[in-house]
Amino acid sequence: MNDKAFNGARVLITGGLGFIGSNLARRLLEAGAEVVLLDSMAPEYGGNLFNIDGIESRVKVNISDVRDPHSMRYMVQGHDYLFNLAGQTSHLDSMLDPFTDLDINCTAQLSILEACRKYNPAVRVVFASTRQIYGKPDYLPVDEAHLLRPVDVNGINKMAGEWYHILYNNVFGIHGCSLRLTNTYGPRMRVRDARQTFLGVWLRLVVEGQPFEVWEGRQLRDFTYVDDAVEALMLAALDKNSAGRVFNVGGDSVISLLDLARLLVELNGGGEFEQKSFPEDRKHIDIGDYYADDNLIRSVLGWAPRVALRDGLARTLAYYREYLEHYV
Repeated sequence: MNDKAFNGARVLITGGLGFIGSNLARRLLEAGAEVVLLDSMAPEYGGNLFNIDGIESRVKVNISDVRDPHSMRYMVQGHDYLFNLAGQTSHLDSMLDPFTDLDINCTAQLSILEACRKYNPAVRVVFASTRQIYGKPDYLPVDEAHLLRPVDVNGINKMAGEWYHILYNNVFGIHGCSLRLTNTYGPRMRVRDARQTFLGVWLRLVVEGQPFEVWEGRQLRDFTYVDDAVEALMLAALDKNSAGRVFNVGGDSVISLLDLARLLVELNGGGEFEQKSFPEDRKHIDIGDYYADDNLIRSVLGWAPRVALRDGLARTLAYYREYLEHYV
């Protein structure tokens, strides 16, 4: 991709102090963009000021909440691109507190789009959706034509948030598209708990020399290294052919969770894990096997994963060996 296309561009990233947002910010700065990061810094979510260590003087940070419509009316103005990454990602939290999930992943998304429609209709918006909206797959790999059948409140609200973006593209002409991300991992991910992904907990425990749990272990998954996810987001923002489209973003390979655990221990040079049955509060929202058919984004946007799982895990382990204290 020609990063020079972002040179001088004005970019707003919601959830900008989080995992994907901060990695995206670094890449955009290298491309010459002017970057504003909006984040609520709510402790339950992924915001972490250390994520912008070394670039803090080159970005503008606004501590604000996407649930505040007055703030969003101001924030969306004057930007060429909006990467809408703010969200509540915990599937379990969404079941325990469904209305907060509704506020963040659904109502706030509509508010953001209304602000764009009224105050910056020329902005290009890329929404970070999730493979979770498919629910338990009917077939594998899962393509974009698969039935949407979420198994939890989070999936339902993310599905609604995604389709608000597509609707506003189709009806109001606000260039919008959605990327259905699978298990994204890499430096700056949340590792103190499983609110973003179980892999974060595994990484923290293996670096700390503690055993971790593998529930069942036969489930198949694909994993996207964060640099590849960032590449997909930027391509979607630049390409006019993305307007009104949804794209799966997958990984370079498919692996069982048991084999993933073994690979993590191997790359760490040691570690232990224990296979267990699913906890009851998780069992009823597990989707079984999932891996993406991402041929659409490959053919339309020319994207493909570049970082192999083994290499990505090695880079991530190296990062947390050095910086874990800032994430626990």
